[in-house]
Amino acid sequence: MPQVTIDGRVLEFEGQPRLLQFCLDHGIELPHFCYHPAMSVPANCRQCLVDIGAPMRDRATGEVRTDGEGNPVIRYFPKLQTSCSHVIADGQVIHTARTSEKVERAQQDTMEFLLINHPLDCPICDQAGHCPLQIQAYKYGPEGSRFEFRKVHKPKRVRLGPRVVLDAERCINCTRCVRFTDEISRSHQLTIIERGVKNYPITPPGVEFDEPYSMNVIDVCPVGALTSVDFRFQARIWEMTRTPSIATTHAKGSNCFLWVRDNLVLRITPRPNPEVNEYWLADEDRLCYRQFNEDRPAGPQVRNAAGTLEAVSWEQAISTAASVLEKAGAGAAFVGSARATVEDNWLLIQLAEQTGGQVVGFMEHIEAGHGDGWLRTDERAPNSEGCRRLGMTPVDGTMLRARLEDGTITALYVLEDDVIGLLSAADLQEVSVIVHHYHTTNRTLEVAAAALPAAMSAETIGTYVNLDGYAQRVRPAKVIQGASRTLMMQMGLSRADRHGTPFDRWYNETHYINCKPSWELLPAVAEALGAKVPAGGPRRIMEQISQRCDAFRGVSYKAMGLEGMPLPASIQLEAA
Repeated sequence: MPQVTIDGRVLEFEGQPRLLQFCLDHGIELPHFCYHPAMSVPANCRQCLVDIGAPMRDRATGEVRTDGEGNPVIRYFPKLQTSCSHVIADGQVIHTARTSEKVERAQQDTMEFLLINHPLDCPICDQAGHCPLQIQAYKYGPEGSRFEFRKVHKPKRVRLGPRVVLDAERCINCTRCVRFTDEISRSHQLTIIERGVKNYPITPPGVEFDEPYSMNVIDVCPVGALTSVDFRFQARIWEMTRTPSIATTHAKGSNCFLWVRDNLVLRITPRPNPEVNEYWLADEDRLCYRQFNEDRPAGPQVRNAAGTLEAVSWEQAISTAASVLEKAGAGAAFVGSARATVEDNWLLIQLAEQTGGQVVGFMEHIEAGHGDGWLRTDERAPNSEGCRRLGMTPVDGTMLRARLEDGTITALYVLEDDVIGLLSAADLQEVSVIVHHYHTTNRTLEVAAAALPAAMSAETIGTYVNLDGYAQRVRPAKVIQGASRTLMMQMGLSRADRHGTPFDRWYNETHYINCKPSWELLPAVAEALGAKVPAGGPRRIMEQISQRCDAFRGVSYKAMGLEGMPLPASIQLEAA
């Protein structure tokens, strides 16, 4: 197998890998700005320069020449080479800044040129603390600047579109943003104008940067030149915590990070997953962060004799829900949810079996024409495929309305969805009660006799299956009131306390929502009925699903890990 020597370390390789990516894959750090693994290689920042040599060979015999000690004689390229564009060859010897003073000096000089006109506004820049330019200036740049003249000024606070702001003075002309719009999204809405030290990216005349993937240029920008309209000047990176999760605005299930400060989700950024979304995230998946913070319930409620909802304890609300189901008996109909996790829908099926009721299906949320064949889908709920694999089918509104009219159904139990829309309030006049799990204010609350606030995907643990049959987990990024030990154990440790403490200057108690995960509520309702539904936390629930449902055979939290796992393409649409 061919070999290459990097800083004295001999490594084997296959094919024709490019040097920079090969080094990164093997834990060898090389500074760079313009290179991105998903885009073309312009080699224009010159920060990844290395010294490359190859063994000399005898022209007549082709044999490698050796010195007096039997070591191969290495002939180095006359100039330093860009590692991002260089294709490795067998026997090459490569020196980075760790073993070559020439490379070290070249990287310092390149960094000095980049910083000549760069503004010294790190204290107010959104990129501070996670800025590649800032980090590499400390690691590979000179200790000071010799430039004592007025810097070149460029446009600032330019609204390229509804979601992205440009500060052109910070741009180092890596062209990542332009290449993204040319090669990845193919909107061609950005270009470079002017020349030399005066150039910067901008939209062509009469064009607005409003494509559905525009905010990806913020992620690929290695400086703070491109920032988010929503997140600009909102928080510092060291004040927030980052939790791996998935987007739940539609059925693609793109991987993402939820960034939280004081128990509020402040932004959402992409998390690389080559099997699902590669390095990218649709703008709608980012801008949904408000739903985790706004219009949230204030606790459980039941409808009183006056016909209005009033706040009660969890015990009272669960007891009311149980009494309604007990009275309805076989007349109870359970509506699953493509917005809820696989575990929650499974428990709903078990509760229906225990009460003698029936799961009538789950609600689809199809928006024809919304999908684009990439990271957006027509199905606007994240787990319709998971519901189907549990044996559930989309609710037939006509059938459900007919059963309500003839009195076959006397109570509805709605899981994390809004049944008004599929039905009207008039259709529900003859139904004695609606027991309802919900995330935010919706129309079903108007007819609910017991309203049980459910934790959202940013506050719970569970599994979603995207439209391609890929099972992925969500983890709690926010803390809810009375959080269980199971939830707290799943919280990460990127801060001593990742959701804010009374000692943080931004701490606010009102940001802690009084809700519970449906995998806690459903067993509690069953227990109040004297029935038994599998409990013990979502991990154990998934183990039971895996054992009893062929469509989830072999699925476990360990197997899914951080990046999920594919489920069998051929499934049995009947729950065991």
